[in-house]
Amino acid sequence: MQDNQNKRELNALIEQRSAIVTTLRDGMSQTIVGQRHLVDALIIGLLADGHILLEGVPGLAKTLAIKTLSSLIDADFSRIQFTPDLLPADVVGTQIYSQSREAFEVRKGPVFAHFVLADEINRAPAKVQSALLEAMQERQVTIGDQTFALPSPFLVMATQNPIEQEGTYPLPEAQTDRFMLKVKLDYPEQDEETQIIKAHLDGRFETAKTLPVAGAADIVDARDAVKQIYVDERICRYVADLVFATRNPERYDLPDLTPMIAYGGSPRASINLALAARAAAFMAGRGFVVPDDVRGVVHDVLRHRIGLSYEAEANGLTTDDIIDALTAKVKVP
Repeated sequence: MQDNQNKRELNALIEQRSAIVTTLRDGMSQTIVGQRHLVDALIIGLLADGHILLEGVPGLAKTLAIKTLSSLIDADFSRIQFTPDLLPADVVGTQIYSQSREAFEVRKGPVFAHFVLADEINRAPAKVQSALLEAMQERQVTIGDQTFALPSPFLVMATQNPIEQEGTYPLPEAQTDRFMLKVKLDYPEQDEETQIIKAHLDGRFETAKTLPVAGAADIVDARDAVKQIYVDERICRYVADLVFATRNPERYDLPDLTPMIAYGGSPRASINLALAARAAAFMAGRGFVVPDDVRGVVHDVLRHRIGLSYEAEANGLTTDDIIDALTAKVKVP
């Protein structure tokens, strides 16, 4: 009897708090045409407290989508344009000597915001990229001998262009592993692109203004509700099987994939897959996770956590191809 009452209370809480999902989707649609997967991925990252890496050719509204989401939430937003001459201090901040006080004082960098857009993150060298590591993982920044906590919520949303290699610095594995999701964007459908053209010709995008529809406290409340969503033991086992299959595909009757994988997902991949699936269940208005929630986010969570061998690259195999093979073979509970 008590369990039924708890379920009813949880369902009522999910129904109440998940209304923010519809509100954010409607707000995003004011400036973003189509790209439903991109919009949902941004909201999942927001709800699951996970950072997001967007990859796509120029002109697919990566930066616009992130700026629109940030404008819908009444919170601090900063944009860092990554360039080859950027320094770590330009990101996290530095110590500056004050002549009037005759002492060093800390000047905080743009990373001290609720939402940080790292635009074209692969254009800055590794020492600048690594300046974000502590902030992304531990939600804090050390400047000199002082450590400062970052605001809550804190979310890094980065973009990168996959087709330009000149003047870029590939993200190291330790950096990409900090991103919960890596979302690959494709071109819009023809009818969607027609809508985009008409909207620009009519000047609709120029006059459209996205006003805040939620505050930082609303996001924290929604995250608290996400944390209460039930994840069954069988779902946990399914998540572990999917990630374990990236390390030992031969144990799942996929011996042909063994020479194609240089390394598989770490335990952080399993954790992020479960967290993202729980956020997906919240977006669906459910108080429990089902296998389709896991399958819906598995590509975004795992595609940047699987290393391809030279043989796989020679055969034109992608990490998405490997994930497709794994999801087709791993037993669904």
